[in-house]
Amino acid sequence: MAKITARQLMEEFNLELLNKGQDVAFRPVVTSDISRPGMEMAGYFTYYPAKRIQLLGKTEMTFFSELSKEEKVDRMERLCTYDTPGIILSRSMEAPPELIAAANRVGVPIFSSSVTTTRLSSQITNYLESQLAPMTAVHGVLVDIYGVGVLITGSSGVGKSETALDLVRRGHRLVADDSVEIKEEHEGVLVGRSPDLIKHLLEIRGLGIINVMTLFGAGSVRNFKRIGLGIHLELWDQKKQYDRLGLDEDTVKIFNTDLPKVTIPVRPGRNLAVIIEVAAMNFRLKRMGINAAQQFTDQLAGVIEDGDKEEY
Repeated sequence: MAKITARQLMEEFNLELLNKGQDVAFRPVVTSDISRPGMEMAGYFTYYPAKRIQLLGKTEMTFFSELSKEEKVDRMERLCTYDTPGIILSRSMEAPPELIAAANRVGVPIFSSSVTTTRLSSQITNYLESQLAPMTAVHGVLVDIYGVGVLITGSSGVGKSETALDLVRRGHRLVADDSVEIKEEHEGVLVGRSPDLIKHLLEIRGLGIINVMTLFGAGSVRNFKRIGLGIHLELWDQKKQYDRLGLDEDTVKIFNTDLPKVTIPVRPGRNLAVIIEVAAMNFRLKRMGINAAQQFTDQLAGVIEDGDKEEY
């Protein structure tokens, strides 16, 4: 899991540090959840989520302004802990002196943003969910085919990179070759990208490393893509029975997401690029409710049923 600090959050959202010159600690942000401490302002700290970013909006600060001096000091001292990564005030509101004093005591950075509270909360949550999402690396190739992110896997030397090159020549876009970094940004949403070191590069045995963007233009690459379909390439096995109708829907589990998977046998004479291209189009049709294999099976069952009726 990636690590995000309060300093990175400050730089990403152009936040203003209000307790400059103080010995603040830019602690790591360990969760994408954001807390709006309304109950805490009222004095209820039993379930205070201290490890979250604390966002103070107009509602919280208006209630705070009506507290007595002693209550203000108490609330801010309990709000600022050694676990708190940072406190953000929206709408460019000024930080009360009680908050500054309590934050400086334990090194909590206080930030200010001109953005409204709801919008700022949404933006920060989306950013943290993306950055803190669990990540894994898969040996394969990721290509954007007709808007579908297709993850091509298989043993070394089976022809993944050569197939990706053929797909790029046919107008599709390369995302990653050899190593695909996959994050589960939301439940059921897998996003793949290339490591920075090999971004836009493709390795072809006998030819070497080529830069796809330089050869085919900026329209031939993407920096990241949501993965919708997995294609597994394997050498043709005469003893194995391959699916000929397409009724069997196989999946591969990545994190908590079941990714649809199609296994394609490889042997001389098969145009893998065309087959994968059609697999992506057929996947889109299935998502639209059109399943050719199921339609054929239903028609076949109807013909058999009609034949049985004629016998009687």
